[in-house]
Amino acid sequence: MGRGLIIAGLLLVGVGLLLHFAPGLLSWFGRLPGDIRIESENGRVFIPITSMILISLALTLILNLFNR
Repeated sequence: MGRGLIIAGLLLVGVGLLLHFAPGLLSWFGRLPGDIRIESENGRVFIPITSMILISLALTLILNLFNR
């Protein structure tokens, strides 16, 4: 469990550095076909379905590689 937390922390630090130094690199996130965005005068609703599926697939592949 400790190793998994360390890897998760390193991934979060990596994504944070990526967002800080190259903010345009992840501009596709939330703009994929299948992501739901509803805007009205009273508020906004954003449901990134396709983006979350891609993130889930990537994390599943990475974790399966580390666990084998």
